[in-house]
Amino acid sequence: MDDHEWVAERFERHRTHLRGVAYRMLGSLSEADDAVQEAWLRLSRSDASVVKNLGGWLTTMVARVCLDVLRSRKLWREEPLDQHMSEALMTPEVGGGPETEVLLADSVGLALLVVLDRLPPAERLAYVLHDMFNLPFEDIALIVERSPTAARQLASRARRRVQGAAAVPDVDLARQHEVAEAFLAASRDGDFDALLAVLDPDVVLRADATPGRPARKVIGAPAVARGALAYSARSRFAQLALVDGAVGVVVAPRGRLLVVLAFTFADGKIVAIDVVADPRAPARTRSGGAQ
Repeated sequence: MDDHEWVAERFERHRTHLRGVAYRMLGSLSEADDAVQEAWLRLSRSDASVVKNLGGWLTTMVARVCLDVLRSRKLWREEPLDQHMSEALMTPEVGGGPETEVLLADSVGLALLVVLDRLPPAERLAYVLHDMFNLPFEDIALIVERSPTAARQLASRARRRVQGAAAVPDVDLARQHEVAEAFLAASRDGDFDALLAVLDPDVVLRADATPGRPARKVIGAPAVARGALAYSARSRFAQLALVDGAVGVVVAPRGRLLVVLAFTFADGKIVAIDVVADPRAPARTRSGGAQ
């Protein structure tokens, strides 16, 4: 076995772990794979024989790549909302497999990814590396170029944000889940009457402005239901998740969060739907209580 094969074999032992780190950092399987590939390129250009802790070295490399990606992301993508929605619902699932299924179905889940996507890059890195992968704050500090104490504070702030977003009374959450699940099932089945049954007659759907497309508002259960039915045959990527502390819907082909539907509930009905094309964008302040 030559040196290249030896290094490649050692790298493969860590690939699944590195992919898990990158996915939690970026919320995208494709970007996670790119980050892992970049770590491999950096390793192949280095002298691996002098690296005492290859797993730790590779984790640090992947984390730095992910941090650069998070810092460079724009607040809004340049495509209009409709394009995001159609891509999210029409794109076939490619490149799946046992490893991908485990990654998407593990304890992180889409709900937590929605919350993580709203954390500042350094906070997200500190939380993911420490709370999910037990990396010492001394190592995290080197990546974010801060003191270990500052790194600890970053993780603490992120932890409070994550725990706060997940704090939903069980009785309310159960009822919200029933209504949201009925909405999603009716959308998939193309059942117009079932959609009307879970929508308030005066329901309002709001879509934030995106570059090249103004903000939009749709009022009334019939109009909102017709809009939902337009995607009834292509909604297999939609799943229920916690969004801003309430049950909503996320659309995530191949693990990539593209569209979030944030619901407002009242009296067992959906009274408002806020459509966010990019989960990293600030959430709209929603009116009405969750009941």
